[in-house]
Amino acid sequence: MFKHLALCLVTFAMVSCASSGPKSASKLTVKDFFKNPEISTVKVSPDGKMIAARRPYKKRMNIFVTPFGEKKWKRVTSFSDRSPNLIGWKGNDTLLFMKDAGGDENFHIFSINLTTKEVKDLTPAEGAKTAVVDMLIDVSKTDILVSSNKRLKTVSDVYKVNVISGEQTMVLENPGNYTGWVTDHNGVVRIAIATDGVNNTYFYRSGENKKFSRKVTLNFKKNLSPMFFDAKNKYVYALTNVGTDKLDVVKINPKSFKRIKTIYKNKNYDASGLIWSRKFQKPVAAEYIDWKYQREIYLPYYKEIITGLERYFKNKEVYLVSSNKDEDLFIVYVGSDRTRGMYYTFDVKKDKLNFLADPSPWLDESQMAQVKPIRYKTRDGLTVEGYLTMPVGKGENVPLVVNPHGGPWHRDVWGYNPEVQFLASRGFAVLQMNFRGSTGYGRKFWQASFKEWGKKMQNDITDGVKWTIEKGMVDKDNVCIYGASYGGYATLAGLTFTPNLYKCGVDYVGVSNLFTFQETIPDYWKPYKKMLHEMVGHPEKDKALLESASPFFHADKISAALFVAQGANDPRVKKSESDQIVQALKARGVEVEYMVKDNEGHGFHNEENRFEFYEKMEDFLKENIKSE
Repeated sequence: MFKHLALCLVTFAMVSCASSGPKSASKLTVKDFFKNPEISTVKVSPDGKMIAARRPYKKRMNIFVTPFGEKKWKRVTSFSDRSPNLIGWKGNDTLLFMKDAGGDENFHIFSINLTTKEVKDLTPAEGAKTAVVDMLIDVSKTDILVSSNKRLKTVSDVYKVNVISGEQTMVLENPGNYTGWVTDHNGVVRIAIATDGVNNTYFYRSGENKKFSRKVTLNFKKNLSPMFFDAKNKYVYALTNVGTDKLDVVKINPKSFKRIKTIYKNKNYDASGLIWSRKFQKPVAAEYIDWKYQREIYLPYYKEIITGLERYFKNKEVYLVSSNKDEDLFIVYVGSDRTRGMYYTFDVKKDKLNFLADPSPWLDESQMAQVKPIRYKTRDGLTVEGYLTMPVGKGENVPLVVNPHGGPWHRDVWGYNPEVQFLASRGFAVLQMNFRGSTGYGRKFWQASFKEWGKKMQNDITDGVKWTIEKGMVDKDNVCIYGASYGGYATLAGLTFTPNLYKCGVDYVGVSNLFTFQETIPDYWKPYKKMLHEMVGHPEKDKALLESASPFFHADKISAALFVAQGANDPRVKKSESDQIVQALKARGVEVEYMVKDNEGHGFHNEENRFEFYEKMEDFLKENIKSE
């Protein structure tokens, strides 16, 4: 295999060398880091004849198509208000995509017929949130299954939707507490998951015309996540930590929900998924993340393809991101911490790899900074892993931007991050840490975050900053903290509870008041409200705790400079969260830079708003910490 690979790489290198050449990192503008990529979300049609992808048009990412192996891109959407999210192919001449309005996250699902050019809103109900349940790839040429909360805002029902006519038929009406569904390979919903707020109950039925019966109830701390049925629609592959600390990939009997076989387990990290081959009707590989993405490959066919690619793309991460139905034509993504990556097409039968596109040809990876894994101990003996990125050519006493992730039950991963590279290009070190509660490290590590917002979770961030300072890598007098969502909360908490540690902070769509945050969660989160009370704190039973952990009630302690950014349509962290902290500081006569975008939600997705935000951030950092 891969006898044509060297020729393809040489050809691409010659094209690159003929260009005018990229700018050095220090000369790159904000727009260079944050403008729309040349390509993203690449999908092959089932017959392998066409490729669809998102590409720039009128400041937005729109959908384009080209024949496989060619670069004759033809635009098929022309949105200028909001970029559509490409879902994929339904048949060989219809594409599906999602789009919301101004960041409200009430996504509608659209189809576009490439023959007639007709664009149809398949889920036009206003104010409803929809998602694909099953594309019914091997079941129907025209139908898909979707979930929608158009009937009742707090729960979603399942509908069969014809992508040509738009006709909808309810398949399953939610009895009021179902929060998840699993279909078999015939497109029949066989598993339903219900919640009472803190306990999940799993229901199963043997066929489409059968009734659901209750099988097992588990507290939410015990994770059991069914992924898909096996080839015979008899057993189910799932992720679970029942009886263990880490998530394992297992096969369960849905009649009892008992584990009958362990497919993959890791003593140090959670398994994160299992890849399924529709062609072979077998698992391809189990996935997990230590400091970077890892996999254990089972199918020899795929092992030969992936290991062959990895040999040629040394020190890069290789992903097969899309394939045709026969799984012999692939889109290959190759990336690292210092590049947005490259896309290639790979024809297995012809043993031919061709360059398709560079998402950011104006960036030179040799001038980007290395993202290095780190590990440190917290004050109470917990081990926290993370990443430290130093400016190119600098190794000590540099200014630091601390960047806690959102979620908070999420995690940072190794790879290219435009924010990190932008900050490093300006002379700042960037510290990211997977504080307690971050996912991927097991149940005990996750539960250690319960009711610890602003407490031990914040201590983990503080301890990471102090560890970096003690190592002599950063300047203790020039430290800023920046984060989005929970990271925005952590920014405000850092400025409030450790005011002498930071010279400035940037709060991007962050929580400021743990009472009002819980009162204003979206309707479709309300079934989980009891769980939120256990994880964050109950507004009555834990009133003192929530008051002590809410930056809003301690705004008088903030002395560092603060920049706040917020989307007016944010459904997760309402604009009132940012309004409160800004007003509290202004009431004390403290000036706060406050940016609000009326056409954005939980983060700025429109290109011009990203430019303005990061340009303002750059000016703010220059004013408050030294980068020379």
